[in-house]
Amino acid sequence: MSEQIPHPDTFALSVNAAAITVSDTRSPETDKSGQLIKQLLKDVGHHLSFYSVIKDEAEQIREIIEDLSQRSDVDVLIFNGGTGIAPRDTTYDAIEGLLEKTLPGFGELFRWLSYQEISSRAIASRAVAGVYRGKLIFSIPGSSNAVRLAMEKFILPELVHLVKQLGK
Repeated sequence: MSEQIPHPDTFALSVNAAAITVSDTRSPETDKSGQLIKQLLKDVGHHLSFYSVIKDEAEQIREIIEDLSQRSDVDVLIFNGGTGIAPRDTTYDAIEGLLEKTLPGFGELFRWLSYQEISSRAIASRAVAGVYRGKLIFSIPGSSNAVRLAMEKFILPELVHLVKQLGK
């Protein structure tokens, strides 16, 4: 299968992004997945407006979404971590309930490609994407391999197009 963009973007746009790692154990110094998101965004010319590591607490996740959704220097929020089904995994539940529009294809295709890499374990991923108050939100698993897959195959190739769709 060739990797083509159906309608290539003919304009340059630097997207303003927020990267949020949801973890009870990571710190900014040990957050390899958050660092990877930051680097991959920078490598293609996007701007990181915000970065944080927060605890896997639904209320804290919702609060950061509310705060960042009011900022004019943030177009997309990229969360990593907390997407499984363990008792402390609350990211999906906190985010999914806020989304005004969902991008179901993101989670479906992410799990499909994950399945090709990690087999049936992919069913435990609750990756989700959508729109809240005019901002794109992506929530992906916290492993570096999952972050690389989501960023390289879905988020980065479509980011400019999706932000443009939202009116930037």
